[in-house]
Formats: sequence, C-alpha cells, structure tokens
Amino acid sequence: MKVGIVVFPGSNCDRDAFYAASITDGLEAEFLWHGDRAIPSDIECVVLPGGFSYGDYLRSGAIARFSRIMPEVARFAERGKPVLGICNGFQILTEAGLLPGALLRNAQQRFICRRVFVRVESTSTPFTSVLAHGQLLSLPIAHGEGRYYASPDVLEELEANGQVVFRYTDPNGAVTLEANPNGSANNIAGISNRAGNVVGLMPHPERACQALLGSEDGCGIFRSLVHYFENVGV
Repeated sequence: MKVGIVVFPGSNCDRDAFYAASITDGLEAEFLWHGDRAIPSDIECVVLPGGFSYGDYLRSGAIARFSRIMPEVARFAERGKPVLGICNGFQILTEAGLLPGALLRNAQQRFICRRVFVRVESTSTPFTSVLAHGQLLSLPIAHGEGRYYASPDVLEELEANGQVVFRYTDPNGAVTLEANPNGSANNIAGISNRAGNVVGLMPHPERACQALLGSEDGCGIFRSLVHYFENVGV
C-alpha cells in the first residue's frame, strides 16, 4: 500500500515520515509536492508531516491550507481515504476545516520539545486499529502552538462520539494537569473527524519508530494502517 507524504515549504519531518512508512512491512512511501493539483491514483493514504510550513507565518498551518494540493486532500478524505496530520499537519487539518477546533499557542508561551505519554482513547481509526484501548505510548513532542482548543459544545461532541483519539497522561495513564504539556483542552493530544478516517495528533510517532531513538511506540500507528487495509480497506 502506498502512502503519500506531502512536502510543504518548511516541512522538516517529511523524511522522517517517509522513513517510518518505508520500514513498515506492507507500506511504500512517495513524496507529494504542495503544488500538485492531483493525488496519484495508487496513493491510499495521505500524510501531512510536521515542520513549519511556509515558515508558520500568520499562524501555524494558515498558509498551507491554501496550497494547491489541499482541495485534493479534502476530496481524498471525503472518499473515506485515510489522512494523517502530524504536528504541523494537525494544524493544517484544523485550518482547512478537515478537523474541528484549533491549535493555539502553548499555555507556557514557549516552544516545548520533550517526550510525553499519551493514552489511546479510540481504536476505531485506520491509525489505531492494532493498538489497545487505554494503551500508553511514549512519543516526542516539538511545538510552540500545540494547545488544542474547541468550544465547549464541540468538546462535548468529540468526547461523546469517540473522536478523541489520544490524550496526554502521566506514566501511569492518569489524566492530570501536570501531564498536559501545552494546556490542551481535556488533555487532548489527537482527534479524528466524525467518520474516523482523518486523524490529527501533535506528538510525533514517526520519531518513535526505532529503539535507538528511545521508543518504538510510534510503529503501531503505521502498522495499524496496514492492518486496516488488509481487513477493512476503502
């Protein structure tokens, strides 16, 4: 199965995502350019990687949402195809209206780069199908605008519909204020759309795919994609 990694000016995790997909049995990666007007027909999943698309001018993801490829990404998602946004990719998905809410400046008003724990809250997405509900993942974060925000009614809807996919916790899986690195509402680290095929998360699973890097917990997200297509497909 072929995964398309979109490269925006300023992307700095595109090669990390490419590598993580390439070392996953059953996946093949290909770069897509932000100026492309079409997504090749053999691409089965699109990944919007982390980085600083267009220098994060105005605000993170605000300019990238107007890239030529984004209307195609939207149509791709409308057909039920899996779309994953990592860090800046998550920000782009919210700016483009493919996911609800927004990513605001961290509560501490500074860039954060460290390892965190997140708890798997939903296993019904293409990116969590081999993970266990309640499973803890050790993943790195690196962002200045990662504080998830949504209005109270949207938060209530996300929780009720099972659209919260990942939540920041302490090493024991407890949801605490101290475990929340950026002040995100409800300790939210990642969400999905109503259909479940579009997922965005602030932590970087592609940077946690080898023991040498300190964690292999991110591998499950890419293995889930293989499992999803072998057992469900779209």
